[in-house]
Amino acid sequence: MAYNPLFQSGTRLIILAYGRIIMPKQKTRKSVAKRFKKTGTGKIKRESAGRGHLFTNKSTKQKRRLRAGNLVSDADYKRIVDHLPK
Repeated sequence: MAYNPLFQSGTRLIILAYGRIIMPKQKTRKSVAKRFKKTGTGKIKRESAGRGHLFTNKSTKQKRRLRAGNLVSDADYKRIVDHLPK
């Protein structure tokens, strides 16, 4: 193969034995995949915060409300969507 500045050492391109070049796949962040799920319309849902412990201090109404999930805000959507599986 002739010299090409795109294929310098240190790049992550995979060159197969017969010369075909494959771009690497982006790995899923497993921590993000466990915390968030995609809905059918492409939104991302999450669990409510504040559900880990100290339930004796919370009212029944608050605990009931925390059971329901929420959607991720638009500001956080951009950060999270790239790390989820496709």
